[in-house]
Amino acid sequence: MTVRRIGLVVHGGRAEAALAAEAVRSWCGTRDVQCTDIDVWHDGGRHSAREEVEAAGDPDLVVTLGGDGTFLRGARLAAENDALVLGVDLGRVGFLTEVPAPAVHDALDAVAEGRCTVESRMLLTMRASRRLEVPAGIEELMRYGRGPLLPPPRVRTDCEAGGDWGVALNVTALNDVVLEKLARDRQVSVGVYLAGRLLASYSADALLIATPTGSTAYSFAAGGPVVSPRADALVFTPVAPHMAFNRSVVAAPDEPVALRVLERSGQAAVSIDGQLRGVLDPGDWIGVYAAPHRLRAVRLGPMDFYGRLRDRMNLTDAPAAVADGTPAPLWPVTTAPPADLAHLALPRAPGGSPDCA
Repeated sequence: MTVRRIGLVVHGGRAEAALAAEAVRSWCGTRDVQCTDIDVWHDGGRHSAREEVEAAGDPDLVVTLGGDGTFLRGARLAAENDALVLGVDLGRVGFLTEVPAPAVHDALDAVAEGRCTVESRMLLTMRASRRLEVPAGIEELMRYGRGPLLPPPRVRTDCEAGGDWGVALNVTALNDVVLEKLARDRQVSVGVYLAGRLLASYSADALLIATPTGSTAYSFAAGGPVVSPRADALVFTPVAPHMAFNRSVVAAPDEPVALRVLERSGQAAVSIDGQLRGVLDPGDWIGVYAAPHRLRAVRLGPMDFYGRLRDRMNLTDAPAAVADGTPAPLWPVTTAPPADLAHLALPRAPGGSPDCA
């Protein structure tokens, strides 16, 4: 593909990220590619994704230098402009980033020369009973150790608004949308609707809807399932619910999940990919559903998601499973699959045939 404009999203707290950014700028300088830093707040404020990508000249490739949090910021910007996003891995427990920092030049060469694949990831968007707002004073409470808050999402002007269906918000989430309690001593009470029908009314610390990509983030920490990022689904997970039914529910991609704050609930905060974007009062609601567009993430080769899961979660084999025998091999086969299995997605084993890819 032709790369004309690159937007850089850099983790400002890491020296290695600054060095990797210089490597990207050097690559751009030798190829007459425009390179602009985005998602910075030198003016003391945060801006919408549209404002940020316009200020960066509408990049066709967003490069993130950091961990998964930095990648999420870059994904928000890339999704706004239908740009590609490439994650350079400088994190500790990341599932999203792709390229080790020393290989950033080779990765950019591969993108420019078309020697890469583009992975399509599901995104979430939402409607709400009203515009989201952050009450005065909350930002000061949230600021310690952080940058300024993102602004509340804008209302999309290309969609009908009002009535039972609420207003369509111009926002996307790669990981999750979370509704959580504001007061330490009070849970949120929420009616949860799947595909337009009441599932149950919950009293909980939080309720979240995750994508398959986000299933290894907050949802996983709350006991939710691990879902392959190749799948399309909405994962609803309650966090510390005060009820016997505490399981996640995996909904089809065309089945929306709605959360209505009930009369006797306290206020509830709405976070999108970990960023506070609004506060709801009793009677308010949000509806979360698959976005009509998807994130386009650059991959330099087949992603071994389950190998990464084993490594990043430090999975070990049960002692009882290996005490009296030979441990299971890491790669069960190294030869090419037979014809009836050729359509399956199987990662290439080290030293195996290229046909196994």
